Amino acid sequence: MTSVLEVRGARYILPGRGTGDGGRALVDDVSFTVGAGETLVLLGRSGSGKTTTLKLVNRLLEPSSGEILVAGRATGGIEAHRLRRGIGYVIQEVGLFPHFTVEQNIGLVPRLEGWAMDRIAQRVRELLTLVGLDPDRFATRRPHELSGGQRQRVGVARALAADPPLLLLDEPFGALDPITRAELQREFRGLEARLGKAMVFVTHDVREGLMLGARIGMMQEGRLVFLGTAAEFRESPHPECRAFLEAAA
Repeated sequence: MTSVLEVRGARYILPGRGTGDGGRALVDDVSFTVGAGETLVLLGRSGSGKTTTLKLVNRLLEPSSGEILVAGRATGGIEAHRLRRGIGYVIQEVGLFPHFTVEQNIGLVPRLEGWAMDRIAQRVRELLTLVGLDPDRFATRRPHELSGGQRQRVGVARALAADPPLLLLDEPFGALDPITRAELQREFRGLEARLGKAMVFVTHDVREGLMLGARIGMMQEGRLVFLGTAAEFRESPHPECRAFLEAAA
């Protein structure tokens, strides 16, 4: 399998702020790869370094050391805005522009990339259909006219708009009610194979991780303390893996 994302010894040291935190490594010597069509789940407690790792991948933060490659290119050699346009990013709060319609939100990156308007319109319809929203009903709505689950679906569609090889998802379903969350988890699981994207999915929910991840990466205090398949995770003797499994029992 060809690696779409390679993280090699990534480290991020929190800059000093005069509060005694300077010099603390939020991510420490983290390495992993993700191939096309594969979903890696980064699992861990709050503050374990999961979100910081995602931010290092798309250069919202710059690594203190180590190297990150996307599609074989070192991210440090790519202009940050160009890099981010080539990576889909889905967050818990969605971050849709409130004064844009659904169609305008989804089509934002393709417009910035200079796509023709008819191509953008066709892509928006394709993606709304893909995430289970009727284009004729939803394309002209604004975010405040959508439910939380619908906004999250639009966020996924927006991340896919320019057909990026890599998708980063930071607890995308965490703010939803349990029923909507379960529905979107099932739908997302069905999408994984169809999309063929390399994905990194951050969560602290072990059930969600085991459901969606081809592999699980367990993070603890900035380090990747386990990396393996869901079956290997269930059998791992590592105390943090056991703690998460026992909490879900």
